[in-house]
Amino acid sequence: MRTTTLTSPPPTAPTPPPSLAAARVVDAVKTYGSGATAVRALDGVTLDVPAGRFLAVMGPSGSGKSTLMHCLAGLDTLSSGHVLIGNTDLGTLKDKELTRLRRDRVGFVFQAFNLIPTLTAGENIELPLRLAGRSPDRDWVDAVVATVGLGDRLGHRPSELSGGQQQRVAVARALATRPDLVFADEPTGNLDSRTGAEILGFLRDAVEAMGQTIVMVTHDPVAATYAHDAVVLADGRVVDHLPNPTVDAVLTSLTALGG
Repeated sequence: MRTTTLTSPPPTAPTPPPSLAAARVVDAVKTYGSGATAVRALDGVTLDVPAGRFLAVMGPSGSGKSTLMHCLAGLDTLSSGHVLIGNTDLGTLKDKELTRLRRDRVGFVFQAFNLIPTLTAGENIELPLRLAGRSPDRDWVDAVVATVGLGDRLGHRPSELSGGQQQRVAVARALATRPDLVFADEPTGNLDSRTGAEILGFLRDAVEAMGQTIVMVTHDPVAATYAHDAVVLADGRVVDHLPNPTVDAVLTSLTALGG
């Protein structure tokens, strides 16, 4: 297991100017370990995540795509550089402030669903709001439930739902707090192709119909075609940007890397 060495950005590093992007990384460097065994997972990445867009992050194994998502989401810290959500520089936040930001402004969809088995689908969806001490915006939650097609499953527990239905609950839970950003980590990895296509369609609908911003890490060229844009990483650097990605374009980009 790798040992993580966390180094705060230099205190004198200037904060980048305000941006209209939902999130940004600027000169992002992330190093694990030290000395001769150090691994540079991110190597000077600068990237804007446009608001109201669906962005796919791709690359070969070890390219830095998961590290980039974790740093963007405030789950890990950079060795140097900046991560901003809106105009908030995550490197300036204390632990409690960072926890509050993740709770209030960020949503997550994981490959493994991560639902609470003793709660109903409806209770799982509203759990982040309850934990934050916020009353659900009924109109918004109802719109989210309608978007992912869960109206007749809210009283069911996860064990009574199919894998696709459980992932719909996870998507709805991520959207329920009306976050600035939703991060999806291989969200269709445990699903068959048909169900995976439905989930990806729901994510795209959340962007186009509800104005959400989504960043999805995926290795699947077909999944990437649901995004408005795809970026390709290799050796911790952004090496390609594909607007309106197609399977052929993604495969060509990955093949050029040997991925």
